[in-house]
Amino acid sequence: MLRSLKELLGYQLSAQDGDIGKIHEFFFNDDFWAVVYLVVDIGGWFSGRKVLIAPQSVGQPEFINQKIPVLLTRGKIKNSPDVETDKPVSRQKEIELHDYFNWRYYWATLTIPGEPPLPPPIPGEKTEAELEAKTRMEKDFDTHLRSSREVTGYHIAAADGDIGHLEDIIADDEVWDLRYIVVDTKNWLPGKKVLISPAWISKISWSKSKVYIDLTREQIQKSPEYDPTQPINRDYENVLYDFYGRPKYWE
Repeated sequence: MLRSLKELLGYQLSAQDGDIGKIHEFFFNDDFWAVVYLVVDIGGWFSGRKVLIAPQSVGQPEFINQKIPVLLTRGKIKNSPDVETDKPVSRQKEIELHDYFNWRYYWATLTIPGEPPLPPPIPGEKTEAELEAKTRMEKDFDTHLRSSREVTGYHIAAADGDIGHLEDIIADDEVWDLRYIVVDTKNWLPGKKVLISPAWISKISWSKSKVYIDLTREQIQKSPEYDPTQPINRDYENVLYDFYGRPKYWE
């Protein structure tokens, strides 16, 4: 199901032996647009720390109880490697974290410019491809990890001028892929919110806090309005993609 990441902030993380903290934000990769870590504030339990939990360790969110189950113990989470979440997370720190929890290296199938892509890993074990990825990627380079809190409020630039700001991000809570950004156009189109697929983003300027979209202001102005009080269903998505004439991600 498609869910607002903003809505999930503050949800309780429930470990196998009790509650462990609350969702503070999400780290996503802006190359392939997926959540790669839940940032959990365990300050109420263990001295104000924030820890990173990969989606491969969490279950389906419980929206009635506002909880997200995690297949780890409180002790395992408590003793995890320290990560300074207010600073860029290095690949070395990610490797340390993934090795500690025995998580798969999500970056093992990514392509480094100038090098061939690695074959996909086998779930549940470190493959030769993953070990090669570990060796190749222990060097310093941009891991493309971005904060959901950081990008909220970024200005949105259409092909012919500014059109609003990024208000929220919509994710698939089964696979944690990011399906849409929510654009609030109230400064230009009073009261209207629209959805934009990451596939329609041409670039992001982190220095300028701006997202550039491969659409015109007129297209966005006339696009189907998004109502955050209503669930996003396939009928709405069909209308949205048909309006823009873009290929549908589910096909």
